[in-house]
Amino acid sequence: QRQLVESGGGLVQAGGSLRLSCVASGSIFSFKSMGWHRQAPGNQRELVASITSFSGTTNYADSVKGRFTISRDTAKNTVYLQMNSLKPEDTAVYYCNAYKGSSEYWGQGTRVTVSS
Repeated sequence: QRQLVESGGGLVQAGGSLRLSCVASGSIFSFKSMGWHRQAPGNQRELVASITSFSGTTNYADSVKGRFTISRDTAKNTVYLQMNSLKPEDTAVYYCNAYKGSSEYWGQGTRVTVSS
């Protein structure tokens, strides 16, 4: 059973917005933290944003601060990434991940393409 399932990627023009969703198979409180990473062609996977499950403390990469917002809906077991003012350099496959104890889980990824 897949622990995390992402959705919401797509093609958008520069300056546009997208909202990514990551649905967990169970309560997000079972995870210590959840987050979004991205990987562009030829690049390493990088952290975009993270949120702790209980306190909701957030952390962002400098490249997305002020444009992206990570949030969670505990009733829906879902973590969101609202992406505004998108730039072509945001083009990547976005992955949801979560930490539970010593284990790390990853979703299958959702592709975001920003055209100039």
